[in-house]
Amino acid sequence: MKITKIEVIPLVCKLDGEFSGGTYKITNRNTLVTRVYTDSSITGEAFGGDEDRWQDQVVSLIRQHLAPMLVGEDARDVERLWEQMFQCKADLGNRALHGIDLINRAILTQAIAAIDNAIWDALGKYYGVPLYKLLGGYRDRVPVIAIGGYYYTDDPQNKALQQEIAGYQQAGLAGVKLKVGRVDVPQDVERVRAVRQAVGESFMLACDANQAWTPQQAIEFCRAVAPFNIRWIEEPVYWYDQLDGLRAVHDATSIPVVAGQGEITRFGCRDLIQHGRVDILNVDVTIAGGVTEWRRIAAMASAFNVQMAHHEESQVALHLLASIPHGLYVEIFPNIKRDPLWHELPVERPVIRDGHMVLPGGPGLGMALNEDVIARYRLD
Repeated sequence: MKITKIEVIPLVCKLDGEFSGGTYKITNRNTLVTRVYTDSSITGEAFGGDEDRWQDQVVSLIRQHLAPMLVGEDARDVERLWEQMFQCKADLGNRALHGIDLINRAILTQAIAAIDNAIWDALGKYYGVPLYKLLGGYRDRVPVIAIGGYYYTDDPQNKALQQEIAGYQQAGLAGVKLKVGRVDVPQDVERVRAVRQAVGESFMLACDANQAWTPQQAIEFCRAVAPFNIRWIEEPVYWYDQLDGLRAVHDATSIPVVAGQGEITRFGCRDLIQHGRVDILNVDVTIAGGVTEWRRIAAMASAFNVQMAHHEESQVALHLLASIPHGLYVEIFPNIKRDPLWHELPVERPVIRDGHMVLPGGPGLGMALNEDVIARYRLD
């Protein structure tokens, strides 16, 4: 199954409104559609990623460097192809500063991920099985939760917040990951209290601070919300204090600590496990080098009794989490205004039943994409 062509299509969708989390505001949704064509009449296809500022560089790296080096190669040699891409020496034009160098590496791992995920879709199609079966087939459905609870501009009594989260419960989801960290700790505690009152005890509730706090603030929050049955606290501390800060939070609270969505390799995840003491890794397959690298990370995590979650991107995450015994929840944006592409781009989305997302039965990712939607949002 020789690769004959690799195509990448950047998409961007302007959102209807602004969505504010702990440390950021979202006004548009970006993604890449990647297609790997082969001489076996099989085309691997995947979409993923939400890169905004560096999307052009990711696309350029794929088109000018990674795609040419893979044409003529056998797509079944996925490990070798991954290592070949990882050794790419392309000059991205950023130099001198360590932080800029990390951006270069993140551009590379996102570009690798786009191709690697499409190759795995092609492999599933070649062998005639869904991707989760090819990867291990541990289960055929995964609990599904909403990402929501973005900050309202005028909701002093948290009534709109309660109505939003109760709507996710009524829609049959298993839980919600609530945004925190944008206001002071006592205000966020009241938001959590309001949500728990609205949905009762059985609805899974996690909190995501997006690196908004000092360790002391994170510990204060965790102790205050402990009575509300919080499944996990995600990215609680500032980006520059990830190891010692996460360890301090982990050691001071009974709430499981989640991190990893910004890590781009297994080596960064290794450090989070060994030094940051995370309980759950939420590595993003569209950022950290694709299915190939994600599986390496998941295997390493299992040896330390660390569970695997996933940051967004349920179209691929569903297969990954279903393929391993220590996978947790798959995440979606039920609000179409927050992620129109998830609601519009797949021709048919996976079924949600009894709080679980059911794995598609088709080969590969099992998800055809809507060409009209691609044409509507493509940038090139």
